[in-house]
Amino acid sequence: MNFALYRELLAVRPIRRLLLVGMIARIPHSAAGVLLTLHIVLTLDQGYAAAGAAAAVMTIGIAVGAPWRGRRVDTVGLRRALIPSVVSETLIWSVVPHVSYQWLLPLVFVGGLLTLPIFSVVRQSLGVLADGNQRRTAFALDAITTEVVFMMGPAAGAVVATSGHTVVGLTVVGVSTSLAGLFLMWFNPPTRSATQTEESEADQRHAAEAAVVSAAPAHLQEAAADLVPAGPPRIGAERVLSGQAGLRGKVAHNFAWFTATVAAVFAVAAGTGMVLSGTDVGIVAALETGGHQAEIGIVFLFWCAASVVGGLVYGAMHRPVSPIFLLLGMAALTIPMGFAQDTWTLAFVSILPGLLCAPVLSAASEQVADLVAEDRRGEAMGWYGSALTAGVALGAPLAGIFIDGMGSSGGFVSVGVGGVALCLVGLLLQALRRRRAAV
Repeated sequence: MNFALYRELLAVRPIRRLLLVGMIARIPHSAAGVLLTLHIVLTLDQGYAAAGAAAAVMTIGIAVGAPWRGRRVDTVGLRRALIPSVVSETLIWSVVPHVSYQWLLPLVFVGGLLTLPIFSVVRQSLGVLADGNQRRTAFALDAITTEVVFMMGPAAGAVVATSGHTVVGLTVVGVSTSLAGLFLMWFNPPTRSATQTEESEADQRHAAEAAVVSAAPAHLQEAAADLVPAGPPRIGAERVLSGQAGLRGKVAHNFAWFTATVAAVFAVAAGTGMVLSGTDVGIVAALETGGHQAEIGIVFLFWCAASVVGGLVYGAMHRPVSPIFLLLGMAALTIPMGFAQDTWTLAFVSILPGLLCAPVLSAASEQVADLVAEDRRGEAMGWYGSALTAGVALGAPLAGIFIDGMGSSGGFVSVGVGGVALCLVGLLLQALRRRRAAV
């Protein structure tokens, strides 16, 4: 292991600034879930079922919007792609606290749809700014900062909400996120390398030239071709006249980046989200059932701190580890949490699966960056975020169903077994694909 990689990485000013901005920008939305839930329960007096429905609607909006927002970053650049988010964050989250529950639902859906794509932007930019072992370290450090954010944000949101200031809190979430978006636009971290940017600009010029030529009458196209002088410049004319065919080929291969291997990584992301959100619900249920609600923070501290340690170790490793094996270990080690009898036992048992949390997220992000070309990486990272979000949306209700039927242990067991089963299916598919390739 080489922990000096962290020093080398943080010595690069753009990477250091990107990680810092990403961390700050995530804090408001990490508090938004708790604030929204307690606003619906305490201020609107709607109950936890209604709060859960609102959270699900917002999650669906995020999952639907992430690929589209990522694709906009690829096609129009970061600054133009962030404008809708910068405007909508302040507007929507300033209105949400002042409307009835019926109006709140469509607003949080649009808020999720247009949310600032900070997770995908940071990962996409890190994939450009870092490469080789540095890329692994960068993604590990990003996962670690995310863990730190989720130690701070929800706790801060709970304090604000229980103090009776949910209206102010939700408004601050929107304004803070918009400010973070403006700073990100000013900073404008690269989302593709210089070579890729030049090739993209050349493709756009050739596409425009081809469109002009193809729109002209046939006899004018022939005349234009005849007017091109002989010799080397003729190559440019051939590129113009062949541009339309090239564009058709690009459209036909629009999703060529979505291979079986990339799909497997998305499945890992969904499984990770499922295990994490199910574990989250399981911890709350286990301690609430025993009357130890005040000690929930102890377990979360051990769980998240273990993830930070695991992320630091993984980022210093010389070789990557398959995210499917990391998820397999995390899911299997989550199952014993269901058999803990008290707060401290649960806290100590949570360390083992926690150690693998940041590494599996880091490894999956790294693999997406390695598998997908830069010109489609924003869209791919958006789909990756959607898969993770979908897993989060699935894990909480899945754990809740088994908690109601089996008791507090059911949440850990259900998502742990589900995660293991998903990994085994992925390993089986990989083995079949290798066998076909060998034949």
